Amino acid sequence: MILQSLYSYYQRKAALDVNSIAPEGFEHKEIPFVIVINEQGKFVDLQDTRELDGKKLRAKSYLVPQGAKKTSGIQSNLLWDNNEYVLGISFRDDPEGKIQERHKAFCTLLTDFFGSVPENESIQSVLSFLGSEEEKNKLQNNTVWPKIAAEKGGNFTFRMEGDNEIIAAKVTVQSALRQTSAVAPDRICLVTGDKSEIERLHPSIKGVWGAQTSGANIVSFNARSYESYGYENTQGLNSPVGTQAAFAYTTALNVLLGKDSKQRVQVGDASTVFWAENPTPFENFFGDLITDPKDDPDRHVKAVETLYKSARSGERPVTDDENTKFYILGLAPNAARIAVRFWYVATIAEISGHILQHYDDMEICHSTNQHPYLSLLCLLSSIAVQEKSENIPPNLAGDIMRAIISGTPYPATLLQTATRRNRASQDVHYPRAALIKACLNRSNRYYNKYERELTMALDPENTNIGYNLGRLFAVLEKIQEEANPSLNATIRDRYYGAASSTPISVFSTLMKLKNHHLSKLDNKGRAHNFEKEIAEIMSNIEVFPNILKLDDQGRFAVGYYHQRQKFFTKKSNPLEEKEVA
Repeated sequence: MILQSLYSYYQRKAALDVNSIAPEGFEHKEIPFVIVINEQGKFVDLQDTRELDGKKLRAKSYLVPQGAKKTSGIQSNLLWDNNEYVLGISFRDDPEGKIQERHKAFCTLLTDFFGSVPENESIQSVLSFLGSEEEKNKLQNNTVWPKIAAEKGGNFTFRMEGDNEIIAAKVTVQSALRQTSAVAPDRICLVTGDKSEIERLHPSIKGVWGAQTSGANIVSFNARSYESYGYENTQGLNSPVGTQAAFAYTTALNVLLGKDSKQRVQVGDASTVFWAENPTPFENFFGDLITDPKDDPDRHVKAVETLYKSARSGERPVTDDENTKFYILGLAPNAARIAVRFWYVATIAEISGHILQHYDDMEICHSTNQHPYLSLLCLLSSIAVQEKSENIPPNLAGDIMRAIISGTPYPATLLQTATRRNRASQDVHYPRAALIKACLNRSNRYYNKYERELTMALDPENTNIGYNLGRLFAVLEKIQEEANPSLNATIRDRYYGAASSTPISVFSTLMKLKNHHLSKLDNKGRAHNFEKEIAEIMSNIEVFPNILKLDDQGRFAVGYYHQRQKFFTKKSNPLEEKEVA
């Protein structure tokens, strides 16, 4: 299903715009250095195609013959490769003398494709240049060469003097490459259902975060335990995919994973790509719904607001057909292979509804200077150690993404992780409170637990023991803060972990301290109001329990957060409340 969907995406892209995706046998490759030669094969210039992209230099992308799947052996690319293959020059030690073998392989591949005396004049010029040590020495005297040496080399290709395109991109060269002899079809392709030559080694997939930079594979067999009977050492024949289909699905996936792709987001360790059955603006819109782009964080908020307006008004600002199928694929690194972390297929209408439900579940009171819609990266970072994105639990990120797009309960480990981070940091802040509220409410609805749903703001009618203990703890902390304005730390910094898990161990002590703190308040009316608030909360607490189960620890956190937010809410009139920072 995954490979078939990617194959269809390639066919759709190729049919709509031949320049948007590489034709069979080719790929778009960033090549930093172009060697300019004349018709006689004389060196003219060495050009650096790199330009600043943000803070880094980025090379220009060219359409070139598809690169060879390189392993430990010597395999050259056609008309482009690194300095060792193209020039026979290395910036590292070569004790085994492999550099000249690589250069010979590059020259041999050219003559195998075009002949030792090729009709194509451009190829003749390249072969003349490669056969002249004098011209190679001229290249090394060019002003660009010290940069190449400093960076230990890079990829090279060729261009004729006076031309605007590289030799590999010339129509005559591409036509010659397409006329290579084809092998007769021998088996049924599992992707297309047609008889086809089967690809033994599928092209590499690049761009998956954390995977090998040289690329990795989804379809791969390299041990007897994975192989079917009778197909030992045949690798791809164990899962027969035709050469055309293998090229199409890997090219489509590489385009989706590309640096400039708008159809890719990073969710923890899962490189997530998405596409539609038919062209739709939702393909470029979906990523902004999930996470906030680094170049414009406000795009995330605007995207969610647009989706809400669409749902309320019945308009379709992001798609013409809500019944169009939408595909979401999460990939994670696994040595030389790529693991499929999640795969989800649904209509745009279904996915949009699930995303809106996610933001409804996450809605909780907050200060006006905070974002109304929390991105997935923000939520995940809030439960990571030191709140750093690199510490996000790997499996958890993919599980949360799957829950959001499918509308299913959030993973049980999410609630555990969030409450554990609360105890570790001795605090409950906006993102974690939103996560815990969403976990509990969605679990109740899905499993029909009939527990009272947690509201967006303070709920005085909630009788849950955990929720009310959290409220009580917040009130006791507020009394201490007002009684001792110069305090740098409060009871939260010392007692939150114990109060939220084993209440009986600390609340008796805290209730005694409360009397001491109330006596220090100069405003007796304020002290009376605190006593009244405590009495209201205590009406729902018969006895301090020995231990709180996990769900009630979550409700403790939300109750504490709600009560704290109420202290920062200023009433503008009896019918309306406004939040202040």
